[in-house]
Amino acid sequence: MQLTSRAFEALGAIPKRYTGEGDDVSPPLTWQGAPEGTKSFAVFCHDPDAPKVEHGSYGFVHWVLYNLPASMSNLAEATGEGTQGRNDFGGTGYGGPMPPSGHGPHHYHFWVLALDTDTEFEAGLDLAGLLRAAEPHLLGMNRLIGTYQIG
Repeated sequence: MQLTSRAFEALGAIPKRYTGEGDDVSPPLTWQGAPEGTKSFAVFCHDPDAPKVEHGSYGFVHWVLYNLPASMSNLAEATGEGTQGRNDFGGTGYGGPMPPSGHGPHHYHFWVLALDTDTEFEAGLDLAGLLRAAEPHLLGMNRLIGTYQIG
């Protein structure tokens, strides 16, 4: 499976529009090559460079999105599709990159998961909850990494 965005290249800079310094809207994403038997998708964005360790996990979760049907192969910018989970900002939905000033470039991992079941996971799952629910149904996954830094 391959995940791309028309907004930025793999390992390229994420445009300010999709960050906490900009319009703070989710970037457009497209995936292809889902495994046979895929019935739904989930997407999340994680910054492993964030200086945070809490409850056995590290980094910062910017987005958790799930209950996306297999008929989908892309998400529009500022998507309203799917069910929003909790991010580490303390809310739901997308929260764009906003690393500490002078911290250097952070790497933002946008993941897509292909699942073998039609999901109806409850709203508001955090990343750990999504991964626990999705793991028994995981057929494949891939990521797109973008970078962003302040200053």
